[in-house]
This record gives sequence, C-alpha cells and structure tokens, in this order.
Amino acid sequence: MTNPLIDKYLRLAAELQASDLHLIKGVAPTFRVNGDIILADDDAISGHHLEQVYRELTNPDQQQRFDRDWELCISLWHAAIGRTRITVYRRNGFPEFSFRFCGESIPQRGELGLPQKVDDLARRPNGLILVTGPTGAGKTTTLNYMINLMNQERRSKIITIEDPIEFVHDNNRAIVIQHEVLTDVKNYHSALIHVLRQDPDVIVVGEMRDHETIATALSAAETGHLVLATLHSPNAVHAFERILGVFEGNAQRQVILQLANTLQGIIVQELLPSANRLKRVLAYELVIGNAAIRRLIRDNLLHQVENVIQTSKKEGMVLFDNCLMDRYLKCDITYDTAMSHARDPEQFEKRLEAQKAES
Repeated sequence: MTNPLIDKYLRLAAELQASDLHLIKGVAPTFRVNGDIILADDDAISGHHLEQVYRELTNPDQQQRFDRDWELCISLWHAAIGRTRITVYRRNGFPEFSFRFCGESIPQRGELGLPQKVDDLARRPNGLILVTGPTGAGKTTTLNYMINLMNQERRSKIITIEDPIEFVHDNNRAIVIQHEVLTDVKNYHSALIHVLRQDPDVIVVGEMRDHETIATALSAAETGHLVLATLHSPNAVHAFERILGVFEGNAQRQVILQLANTLQGIIVQELLPSANRLKRVLAYELVIGNAAIRRLIRDNLLHQVENVIQTSKKEGMVLFDNCLMDRYLKCDITYDTAMSHARDPEQFEKRLEAQKAES
C-alpha cells in the first residue's frame, strides 16, 4: 500500500479496533466501532483522492469488471490491520469504498457466541450446512470457524470458493485449497463444477447466488461431499423459500427432494449491540436437519418449521426469539434491542412478562 492516506486510516482503524472503514466523497473517513459509526477528526475526502486510491488498489482486470458491473469486491493485506475485504461502488461519478477487516486469527466458538451444536455439524461427513443472515452478521467468520475446526480434526481435502478470501487457512491435518473469484476462478458456478473434479471431501461456497450454483452445490452434497455455504436470508424458512424459489416445475421438485435429503443444518445469525455498547453480541437460530424438518421440506409445509424448532430443543434446535430472550435475561443486550429484533414482538413480550411473574 503506497497511498499515505489509506495507510494512515488503516492504522487508525487498528487502534480503534474498528470492524469497518468507509471512504465517501465529501465526508471524513468513517469507522464502525462496536456497531456504531464514528467520523474521523479529519478533512473530508475529495473525489480526486478516491480516484487515486481506486487506481492503486485495483489491477486492469478488476477495473474492467468495475467499469462493466459498477461494483467490485476485492481483498487486501495490510501490516497494521491484516486481511481486508474491500467493496468498491460508484456514486455521483466517483468510486467509494467500504473496508471490512477480517482479523488475523479465527476466534474460538465461545468468543463468537456460537452453540456447541455447530461443532457437531462441522463433524458431519456429508450433506449441506447453510449459514444465513443479513450483511455484516458474521456469516463468513462462522464459516471460517468451521473450516478451522475441520482443519484441526480431519484428514481431508477442503476446497473453498470465496469472493474475496477473508481468512487464509494454513494446512493442518487437512489440505485447504482456497480459490478467489476473479483471481483464481471466473465465478462460483464454473468453479464449483471444476472443484468437484479435484477430489474434495469438503466444499465451501462463499455465497449461493444463482440457481446454477445452488443446483451444483446440492448435487455435490447429494453425492457424498460436505458442502458449507452462506445465503442472505433473515430466518430458516426464508432460506428454504429462497433456494426453492429460483427453480420452477420439475426442477423445483427435484431440488425439494435434494434439499430434504442433504440438509444437515442451518445457522441464522445477527450481530446486536451489547448492553454496554462495548462489543456486539451474536443472536442466532439453529435448525438441525432431522426427520421432522426433512418431512416438512419434502411436503412443502414450511410454515410449520418454527413449531418443529420450538419442540426440538433437546436436539439442539434454537428459535431466534428464544436466543434473544436468553441474551436479554443474561443482560447481554437491552430490552429495546431485544424487542426491535424479535421476530414476534407481541409473543416475546408475553413470554417476558411470564418470566417476570415466575421470578
């Protein structure tokens, strides 16, 4: 990195322990720290500086893609902050940037706030595991935690397709091959087909974006591979609907059967501000692909999924609002945060009143 301004702000981001840095024309550099936006005490960034940064960060192939798509996602390593995912977009004729800092190491499960059942899912020999949630919910971190666990425990070959690579995994017990879109491979779908010919045990798909990628991932899970993937969806039911909704007719029926046969679990997650505002707290929903869940998928009775989650606590399933309740009762999050993120605020309030009455 030769641009002194970027170097300065990346070093400041490391000092602030920021999760993100935003460079916007006419605004001072902006950091996200513990979920809050903080402006640097500095001059606003000019369009000229943003153009200069863009030219230094990107190569001709990336610039060609940006000119075509008007959006770009790349990765960078910096001595002060480590590996960084950079999203470039255009506004009022100028490129602007969103930096997401990936960290130098992968936190332990307890630090992330993930349940023990996630480890059990990562140890499954085959099938499909989905990590879903909104942007910035820590999906990639959870995915990389599971890769790291498998790398420590399993003599296997793990192949990832990422856009871009955020954590670099050294070989431990496993061999880990990481492909970056536009650097090593052209796109998710063609890369996934090629990966199947490379003798993988585990395949990690950074994001299932289109029906070709989804269909190939399901086929890979059906033929004996363990497939991990992320998906943008707010809950488990929406994840099912998102997968099924991109197919029609006979193709949809085939996908329903594949999903019912291969699903091992879904982790839905959100990062919420902690009660003391000093960090962010993970709230999650966990679905295990047991016989009841598989039957609901097969029979297209997705509206009953939440009932099965609620009645399957002994198997490790967790409903999102139940996790919220647990976080609130432990004083990890505030009442306002819990209520604003509850899937069913009215029912959440009733349960909270019942809890107070019991105590």
